[in-house]
Amino acid sequence: ELLERFDLLDAADRPTKGYSGGMQRRLDLALSLVALPRVLFLDEPTTGLDPRSRLGMWDVMRELVSVGTTLLLTTQYLEEADELADEIVVIDHGKVIAAGTARELKNRVGGDVVQFEVVERSRLGEAAEAVKSLSESELVIDDESGKVSLWVGKNGSHALVETVRRLDSLEIQTEGLGVRRPSLDDVFLALTGHGAEESSASSPTSRRRAGRRH
Repeated sequence: ELLERFDLLDAADRPTKGYSGGMQRRLDLALSLVALPRVLFLDEPTTGLDPRSRLGMWDVMRELVSVGTTLLLTTQYLEEADELADEIVVIDHGKVIAAGTARELKNRVGGDVVQFEVVERSRLGEAAEAVKSLSESELVIDDESGKVSLWVGKNGSHALVETVRRLDSLEIQTEGLGVRRPSLDDVFLALTGHGAEESSASSPTSRRRAGRRH
């Protein structure tokens, strides 16, 4: 039953040393479920899985919780934490920087996020300087992608219009300009200045934060 649930039935007679990374992860979780545990630690269980297998793993974790198993899950995929976790602890370079429910963490950022990408990278700093007074906290600049993110509270519509006006007056071309609700990725970015998947990278981050001009 477990082999079928984790899509390993066809490989059941093969030596496990020939399994792919994703198959190994599915097998590890299947083995941990032979005896239904009360507490289960899962260390990045969906890393290396294709989207279909990843969603299947989410379903299995939900089933375990529904029958009373407590899961302690580590993941670099913040949408996974948002989808599955009742309580979230955010860790950056080994230090706890925030904790709470997904809603509580998003409320720390608060309101709407205006984001855009500067087409001409040499004008990224100029674009950020033009709009940073619209942000209620430090805006985040991603030098690699050319993206700028502003946290604008409840003033999303006004901030979006004003961002368009200011950038247009400088003839700065952008892509993907829009306003949206914050995600856990935004929370992590606001707290650290870099994405969650970069927190363990050895190379310096290409993101930086710029303070609001008063």
